[in-house]
Amino acid sequence: MDLTKSWNDAVGAIITFLPKFAIFLVILLVGWLIAKALRKLVDVVLSRVGFDRAVERGGVGRALERSKYDASGLIAALVYYAVLLIALQFAFGVFGPNPVSDLLATVVRWLPRAVVAIVIVVVAAAIANALRDLVGSALSGLSWGQLVARIVQVFVIALGIIAALNQMGIATAVTTPVLIAVLATVGGVIVVGMGGGLVRPMQQRWERWLDRAERDLPQARSREEAYQRGREDAERDAWTTPASGPESTAPYGGYGAEGTADPLRHGHTPETPGSSPGSARDDGTY
Repeated sequence: MDLTKSWNDAVGAIITFLPKFAIFLVILLVGWLIAKALRKLVDVVLSRVGFDRAVERGGVGRALERSKYDASGLIAALVYYAVLLIALQFAFGVFGPNPVSDLLATVVRWLPRAVVAIVIVVVAAAIANALRDLVGSALSGLSWGQLVARIVQVFVIALGIIAALNQMGIATAVTTPVLIAVLATVGGVIVVGMGGGLVRPMQQRWERWLDRAERDLPQARSREEAYQRGREDAERDAWTTPASGPESTAPYGGYGAEGTADPLRHGHTPETPGSSPGSARDDGTY
């Protein structure tokens, strides 16, 4: 009886396991096909949008030269394995709760952070490369210009790496204090430079500006006074000059009109009514 019961239990377990195992294989097969298709799709899309060129310009491409993946291939591989892990998680879930499913769930939750971290590093490298070219061009006339440009590039890349590690949750107890220390150091250098090393140059520049202002102030004042004097003279001339116009020269009685002689001006006495020409005047003259 015990042997028969054990045999029946074994057969029942096998019969119960076989459908689950078949579903497990089907889920793996479907997941593998989807992962393979997505891998090709992501690789093609990233290549079309110029992701590899951006990575090479940013300097990250040199770090991938010794690996078998380029930038777009690396992202595509991450997508591929992420889909496979998701398929494994679903497949093992067929057998009920188990430690393998819990482990796969943890890894699957971490993979998107890894993708975002890679994107952060690529973007930081591109920004660092652009800043290096900008600073190098601005300081090309100085002997230490390229050194400053390289320091700026390394600093930005380091910030990107620290941000990527924080995104993935790796060594946050170390990366966060390091980031704060680096930013504090940069701020301290700027404060010391502006407050200490640049005091004398700024003082000399202010002195030159003040001297120039003192030289230009009398000239500006004299020009203003000359302008005011010219304006006052113009207003005074406008008030004192009489208005020109036709003058009336005709005296009372109509003399002085055009074509008429003035008898007083030519030594003649005007005739009175009732007198004849040539009559004697009161003084006895004709």
